[in-house]
Amino acid sequence: MQLRAPARLAASAALALSVTAGVAVTTAPAASAAQMPCKARVYYEVYQANGVNFRTGPSTGYASKGSLYKHDWGKKIATKSGWIKLQLGQKSRSGLAKGSTGWIASKYLSDCVPMQLD
Repeated sequence: MQLRAPARLAASAALALSVTAGVAVTTAPAASAAQMPCKARVYYEVYQANGVNFRTGPSTGYASKGSLYKHDWGKKIATKSGWIKLQLGQKSRSGLAKGSTGWIASKYLSDCVPMQLD
């Protein structure tokens, strides 16, 4: 599991306190509802742009169902000609329901994002 800087800093501070004060301290990262699994080429996250269209089909000729923003993520369920069909892993920042499916251009996505710890 990869910890972000604030979590690493808190864990280091707790360890230093336990060593200098002789106190036993256990630390566990706080889980959040925004956790996502990390499996290469299965889960994808919007990383490059905000307000990316989440479409009904794999081209700009299809209607937009709404927008996805940085850190919205989902499970890949299909691919076609530079497009990836996602099933959202949580409610999107724009309000699209968890489990919604739609297409997004692959240039706006990053695969295998580590778990997010708040």
